[in-house]
Order: sequence, then structure tokens, then C-alpha cells
Amino acid sequence: MSSEGKGLSAPRVSTGIPGLDSILHGGFIKGTNILVLGGTGTGKTIFCMQYLYNGATLYNEPGVFVTFEERPKELRLEAKQFNWDLRSLEEKSKLVIIDAASSKAGIPSDEEYAIRRELDQNILAQEIYRATRKTDAQRVVIDSLSAIGIKFEDLTAIRTAVYKLSTLLRELNVTSIMTSEMPYESGQMSRFGVEEYVAQGVIMLYLREEDGELRRSLVAQKLRASSHSLRRYPFEVSSRGITVMPGGGL
Repeated sequence: MSSEGKGLSAPRVSTGIPGLDSILHGGFIKGTNILVLGGTGTGKTIFCMQYLYNGATLYNEPGVFVTFEERPKELRLEAKQFNWDLRSLEEKSKLVIIDAASSKAGIPSDEEYAIRRELDQNILAQEIYRATRKTDAQRVVIDSLSAIGIKFEDLTAIRTAVYKLSTLLRELNVTSIMTSEMPYESGQMSRFGVEEYVAQGVIMLYLREEDGELRRSLVAQKLRASSHSLRRYPFEVSSRGITVMPGGGL
């Protein structure tokens, strides 16, 4: 268990991801910002979609998905393989997808919520604020922070931008997830070396070869004001999404 305080009486937000809530001793602390780290193929985007989909369908908690990596139509298509109908949730104002990927790729966007020119942090903040207010969103996802590095060349400016974004999410009183790449070759935990410090929680996703087979696992590295398991747990991605095997701590 973590020694960072008990925090068991704090209001919790269930992820709805099978096996994960028990590791987190009840889920995320309500209103906190969680960083999900991992390399390519570890399942970061699936993790985020499942968190928002479960929030909207199981717990009546609308969500906002800010996508820098995949265009909204690609997300909707990817979600269908898990039988998650994102379009239906959007039509019911249970989900808003903010398209920040099209402008990044230099492609026009026909989405209602979009960054329609070069990434500007103030415009991004306005879109997030507008979307959360429209839907009364309780959950927000930023996928991923790596895109911020395209806007800023100076590391200090990047770190300031990440801090401001994290602060905005906390001020909106949403329980949020930000994703970032885990640069294995550099020796540091996150891409910019600051994400893990501004977030209240850190979950690390791994994809490693074991016995000639690629296997996924995760660790709850940090969860402020809460006890949680520090063991590494295997998880799988199936037609139902992510399932964590809490009895299989490594």
C-alpha cells in the first residue's frame, strides 16, 4: 500500500474498468487529475475511452474527450470494436469530443468542438470550458500531452503549459485523465519530466515481452491522499475493453 495518507473517506469516482477500482481502493479521488503513462500500444487511448464510456453509461457522469492523436471519426470507429457507441452518447449530450487532431495534421474539421487553427492554449481552455458546461461533464480526458511539445520548443514553456492545463481541470472540479508517452530510452518517467509532478495520480502502462509473448501490465505509481496497491498487475484487452487481473499482482 502507499504511505501517502489513508484518504478512504474521500469521495471516489469508479473507473468502471474491471479489476482496477480494487487496486485503487475504490477508484480515483473525485476532482483529481490522473496521469496515464505508457509507450506505443500499451492501451492509453482505450483506457481513456473506457473511462468516459463507463462514466456516461454506468454512472450518469458525462465526459469530454480532447483528442490530439486521433480524429473523432477514428475514435468512434475504434470504439465500435468494443461495442461502445460514442456517437449515441454525443447525441444525448453525455459525451463531447474536442477535435485537436485535425488542426495538428493541417486538415479542416467539421466537428462542433474543435481547435481550428494552430494550437493555442487559451482556445483549448475555452473549448474545454464550453464543453464541460454544456454537458455538466464530470470526467475529462486529454489524449495526449505529447502534442503540446509541437507548440513549444522551450522545455520551461512546455512545463508551464502542462501545469496550467492541469490547474484548469482541477478548477473545473472534474475527475480527469491526461496521457503522455513514457520515454524508456531517456531514463525519465514522462516525456517532459513534469507531468508526474502536477498530477495527483500516476498510472503506468507497460507492454513487455515475457516468454516470447508481449504482455500488458500496469502500476498505480502515485495516488495522493489515498492508499493503493503498488504492485504491478497484468491486464488484457478484449472485445469488452481492458480487464485488470487484481489477483495476479507481479
